[in-house]
Amino acid sequence: MFRFNHYNINVLDLEKSINFYKNALGLNIIREKNAQDESYKIVYLGDGKSDFSLELTWLKDRKEKYDLGDEEFHLALTAEDFNAAYEKHKAMNVIIFENPKMGIYFIGDPDGYWIEIIPPKK
Repeated sequence: MFRFNHYNINVLDLEKSINFYKNALGLNIIREKNAQDESYKIVYLGDGKSDFSLELTWLKDRKEKYDLGDEEFHLALTAEDFNAAYEKHKAMNVIIFENPKMGIYFIGDPDGYWIEIIPPKK
C-alpha cells in the first residue's frame, strides 16, 4: 500500500516562491535540505493538516526558465472558504484561468506552475 508523500517542483527564485506559497495558500516551511557545496537547496512546505508536502528545489546554477510543457499538470488544493480564497487571489492578481461551470479556478506561481483551487465538497 502507498500513501502520497510529496510533490516536487523546481524554482528559480526560492524566496519568492516560498513567499508566494505562504501568502497565497498558507503553506509553511516544514523542513529544509542544503547541499554542502551550496549547489542546491530543497524546502518542503506543508499545510499543517496533512502529511503531504510540496518540495521546492532551487539549483544554484540554473538561470533559465523551466520548460513546463503544455502546463497540463498541476497541483490542486481545496479552499475551506472558497469565496474568500477567490477574492484574495483576485486581489493578488494571480488568477490565470477560471472555469465557472466547474466551480474552480487556477492560480499561477512565480515560475508558471498552475494550482487549481477547488471548493469543499458539499
